[in-house]
Amino acid sequence: MSVTAIATATPSAIGSFRTRRSTNGVSRFKMSIRSSFVSMAAAPMLTKLQQDCATPLPVLRNVASSMSDDIRAGLAVDGGSDLKMILSYVDSLPTGDEKGLFYALDLGGTNFRVLRVELGGKDKRVIAIESDQVSIPQELMSATSEELFDFIASALANFANKGGNFPGKKGEIGFTFSFPVKQTSIDSGILIKWTKGFAVSGTAGKDVVACLNEAMDRKGIDMRVSALVNDTVATLAGARYWDDDVMVAVILGTGTNACYVERMDCIPKLQGEFSPSGRTIVNLEWGAFSKGLPLTVFDRDMDAASINPGEQIFEKTISGMYLGEIARRALLHMAEEGSLFGKSVPEKLSMPFVLGTPDLSTMQQDGTEDLHTVGSVLYNVAGVESDLSSRKIVLEVCDTIVKRAARLAGAGIVGILQKIEEDTEDAIFGKRTVVAMDGGLYERYPQYRRYLKEAVAELLGPETSQNIVIEHSKDGSGIGAALLAATNSKYGRNL
Repeated sequence: MSVTAIATATPSAIGSFRTRRSTNGVSRFKMSIRSSFVSMAAAPMLTKLQQDCATPLPVLRNVASSMSDDIRAGLAVDGGSDLKMILSYVDSLPTGDEKGLFYALDLGGTNFRVLRVELGGKDKRVIAIESDQVSIPQELMSATSEELFDFIASALANFANKGGNFPGKKGEIGFTFSFPVKQTSIDSGILIKWTKGFAVSGTAGKDVVACLNEAMDRKGIDMRVSALVNDTVATLAGARYWDDDVMVAVILGTGTNACYVERMDCIPKLQGEFSPSGRTIVNLEWGAFSKGLPLTVFDRDMDAASINPGEQIFEKTISGMYLGEIARRALLHMAEEGSLFGKSVPEKLSMPFVLGTPDLSTMQQDGTEDLHTVGSVLYNVAGVESDLSSRKIVLEVCDTIVKRAARLAGAGIVGILQKIEEDTEDAIFGKRTVVAMDGGLYERYPQYRRYLKEAVAELLGPETSQNIVIEHSKDGSGIGAALLAATNSKYGRNL
């Protein structure tokens, strides 16, 4: 899965949504009548939305328990639950002893990043990081496999030529590949299918690591991929490098996912194939979770209209791709049935995904008395003329959707922690345990962050929750991939 950070941009104010005044005060009188009418007509709809989205403690407990049960079932056998529980083959985590120069390549969308990381061991840790971002031309998204990977290899060569070399040894790369892959080892994985607008021919069913290694050979690049990971696993590895107490990583951006460190003897489908460490990172692909979620008619309609109806329900409820769209559908209903914005319904408000999650965040940060920013966003984005009463209702809708999303995400995190705790008493709740968070939704939406942490604290109680640290790990996936290249180096941890 791809996770894209969502930027919050504050729209410029446009005056035409404001109420016009007349010298005789008639417009002001009409405004007060309309405000009262709006409040009366839309209030029951808002109440219904809040009831349908409610996440009281019993609902959260049920979600957390169901998440734990699905994790266990997915570990028992492939296809045992909605959760894929994909084995990452990462069974050696960074310790801080790693030294040398390593590269990372992060491919998850229409842009990819290359990074060079110099590691100095426990004393110096990360000595230097350099990175570059490259846009993939539109035509290469539907080209052949060779053409795409040759382009990536050329960009990597240009970047590598600016850095150090590897006398007598091949350079090593951590490859973050955020497309559906059936991983077969730490340095191999078969592409299941391209997503996110890619239609590259000749890659499906092939090892993507081999595709990249062959392209590097064609371009004369003396490097090899030593670790293939997804972005969530890389985030955990990057955070673990700095903090040994990190056990879980969660990405909340445009999409969402989670992974955690699991004991190998707790994975029945491994059938006794244990590594020396006895532990590995397991990738939940938790966007597919669906049990016990409080859904509204707007969620169901959005799901039915999606390209994958009935799938990725948790992701559609909690991630940045969808929160704005759920809010838009609720507001459109209130506009059509409750005259929220007057007698006419703005045409733009009927356009799917015209309202983004960054717009919700921008509106919720509005501290002005007349909610001027809310009005500006509504006008600029959806062509909506609004008064103070309707803006207040819009804010309530935003808060309702975001609060549900964040609290459900918090319940999911507790479900993971509970599963680990059940198998190893006091291994989680009896000591400091860190959940590493990344993604633009978590990073840039203060209310989302607060609601998530509140839900975790409610579920765990005041004493236990003091041991659970939810920590932002900005861009952990970039350095994490390079660190996993180091820990899985065929030359050992010192290059």
